[in-house]
Formats: sequence, structure tokens, C-alpha cells
Amino acid sequence: MSLSSSLFSGISGLSTFGNAMQILGDNIANVNTIGFKSSHFTFQDLLSQSVATSSGSAQVGRGTTLGSIMGSFEQGSFESTGNTTDLAIGGEGFFTVREAGAENYYYTRAGNFSFDENGELTNPEGLILQGWKLDENGDDVGSKTDIVMSSFTSPPDETTETQAIVNLDSDGLNNSSGSNTALSAAWDATAVEPLGENAYEYQTTLLVYDSLGSTHDVTMYFDKGETDSVYEYILTSNPAEDNRSGASGQTWQGLLSRGLINFDTSGAITSVTMDRFDAATTGWVAQAPATDLTDGHFTYTPSFISGTPMEIQLNLGTHYDGTTWVNGSLTTTSYAVPSTTTFESSNGYGAGDLENVTVDVDGTMTGHYSNGQLAPLYRVSLAKFQNEQGLLKKGGSLYSETKDSGEAITSKPGTNGLGSISPNSLEQSNVDIADELVKMITTQRGFQANSKIITVTDQMLQDLINIKR
Repeated sequence: MSLSSSLFSGISGLSTFGNAMQILGDNIANVNTIGFKSSHFTFQDLLSQSVATSSGSAQVGRGTTLGSIMGSFEQGSFESTGNTTDLAIGGEGFFTVREAGAENYYYTRAGNFSFDENGELTNPEGLILQGWKLDENGDDVGSKTDIVMSSFTSPPDETTETQAIVNLDSDGLNNSSGSNTALSAAWDATAVEPLGENAYEYQTTLLVYDSLGSTHDVTMYFDKGETDSVYEYILTSNPAEDNRSGASGQTWQGLLSRGLINFDTSGAITSVTMDRFDAATTGWVAQAPATDLTDGHFTYTPSFISGTPMEIQLNLGTHYDGTTWVNGSLTTTSYAVPSTTTFESSNGYGAGDLENVTVDVDGTMTGHYSNGQLAPLYRVSLAKFQNEQGLLKKGGSLYSETKDSGEAITSKPGTNGLGSISPNSLEQSNVDIADELVKMITTQRGFQANSKIITVTDQMLQDLINIKR
């Protein structure tokens, strides 16, 4: 009789069902673990033993063992959070993270990232999220790298364009001596008021930024010219802020440019002229539309920082196309209504502090700054494998690649079969607690049944021993 073989079959069942319970216990223990992927198992019989029977040889099983332990990479549910750097993957793929100070890369579905004291975007274990750096146009630059905020400040950008759309009263008065250069002649920077309020018809002020991000006012003064169809204007800065060489203490300090705006009988612009004041020669330099325009607009050149003159376009709502002046849909006019400013703007901005970071579905990480600027920073990378089951679990919801998994295939979210990014979200564990409890019941009953094999076999052996008294 092979009663001892029955014992070993029962023991194999106890061992196998014990290991199965360990897998179930691990799944249930991680039911609330971010990005956790559950495991499932299969059983298989052991090599059978040949025995003799009345009809010839036959086979008797030797017990059971675990056939396989497979990871379940099904999508887990998403939990919305208030953290902009909490990320979840909708679809296939893993985040790539790197161990600081080493070239060890790991892969995870847990997207609970945050910036550390070094500006690195890390997970709770301190591993650094990988991605591509973006240029100002949002295009990828170079190879995959650590996502690190090297600066939390947006640098300033100096003004290169200004726009002033005004209506100049066609019934306005000529407040100066009657010439078309009276405004520039009346400017006196040494006076308490460089230009008296009775010397012009209307004024409007433009805000400009220098290369350091400081703001300055450029004021345009308008006055009726010698004829009803002409307005003269001058562009000026605060004399105290005019750092052109030799300007200090001069009557022309702060006087930048002058010109004429010509209108037709319907109040539309027909042409514009501009003369620049040359601080080197202390004289006026006339500009010609055919040679001295930038994108169809005249430019003026204030110097708020010593030795660094600026080139700023003046857009009055019209541009020179090489032959004639073409008015836009929003343009300066001369109607018989009080002078007013319809619209004014300038580009450029001062320095700004990073206020928050957002991530788009394609992995684009954008910085939002206090100066109103949005700057593309990085694009989060995702990786996939030919055989996910070959990945090696490392703890902390991390995996590492193996020969069985193949090398990581890295690409942008939403491409090459990879999922997209869900910002402000975390992927929960994909453990189905109801399914695990049902498996626990069947595993428990299987364990109990195998224990009965041992106790019954023990009783049979006892009976066998009792034959000899």
C-alpha cells in the first residue's frame, strides 16, 4: 500500500494552497495601494507515478503545485485629487523613474509625484520622473531626462511692439504755434512740466518693459496740425528715465520721436511719418517708409538702461505694404467726436514667479507664472514592454525590466499604443475585493480538504499498525 504517497500529496496541497492564500493576502493588503496591480495564480499537477493494475500499468498523481503567478495589468479606477502633479495613465504604459545618483530605471503606474527641495519631480521613494525638456514652442529637446525645475522664475522679456488706436477729434484745436513741428519744439525737459497742458490736444500713455523687466511710460502727445487733415505727434519718456548718452540735463531729454498722421475727408489714415531724435548729433533724422520700417511700422528707440537702446514698433492700426498705407479693421481715426483712446497694448513682460504647474493629456507640463506667462517645461514620458508579465516587482509599486520583459519602449503619451495622461488624478489598486474573498473561500476549503487527507491517511496507518497486537 502507498499510504505514505498520500501523505506527500496532501502536504503538496497544503503547501500550494498556503502559497495561494499568501497571494490573496497580498492582493487584499494592497486594496488601497496607489497603482497596485493584483496577481492571480493557477495550479497544476505534479509528475504522476506509474503503478501496476490488473489491466496493466496506470498513473497516479503525486500532488499539486503552483503553475503560474500572473500579474493583472487591468486599468484601476481613478481618484481625483487637488494636486496638479498627481498623474494617472488612461490605457497602457508605465511612468519611468530614475534612482538619484545612479542609472537605475524603474517603471510604475503610481503617479503620486511632487517637487522636492531640489526642484526634482519625485515619487514618495525619491525616484525622479523622466521626460523630455520642451523649448518655447512646446517641441521636445534632446533625449529623455530628469524632470527638474532649475528655476522657479520666468525671466522678463523687453517690449518690441506697441499699439495705440485713438480717435483724434477732427474739430480739435491747434494749440501750438501753427507749424507741424511745434510739439517737439515746445518740449523742455528742464521745466517742471516738459510740455504744458495747453500745448497739445490729446495724450495717451503706453506701458513698456526694458530687458530687466522694469516698466516705463511712453507718452504720445497729439496736436492739430496746420491743416484739418493733419495731426502731429511726439513720443516721449520720463526725462529722468532717459539714459541716452549726453541726454542728462538737456532740454531734449526724454524726447524720442515726432511725426505726422494724415487723414482723408472720411477720417481714415492716408499716411504716417516719423522722425527720430538722434542724441549723438542732437538733431532729427527723417525715416523713409521704403527703408526704415519693421513689419510695415516705424520704430522708436528709447534707452532706459545705459548703453542698451531698445527698438520698439509703433502700430497705429495701419501698416505700409511697400506701396501704400493699409488700414486695419481697428485703426486710428479722425472723426468729429472728442479725442479718445480706443485700444492700446504692448508686448513684453516683467519677471514672474512660478505659481503652479499643470499637465495636459499628452504629458505636456506647463508652468503658470505670476506675470501671466505660460511656459512649456517638460513632456512626461511613458514606457511599455513586449511582455509585461516578465517584469520584476521591486516593491513600492515599482517594476524593473528583465530579459523576459524585453527592453522598455519609450514614447509620448497617446502615441505608439500608449495611454494618455489624466492630471489631478491617481490610479487606484485594481484589486477586486469581492473576487478575492470568493477565492479565499475556495482556497480555505481546499486547504481544509488536503489537511483531511493527512489526518485520514494517518488514521489508516494507525489501523495498519494495529493489525499486529
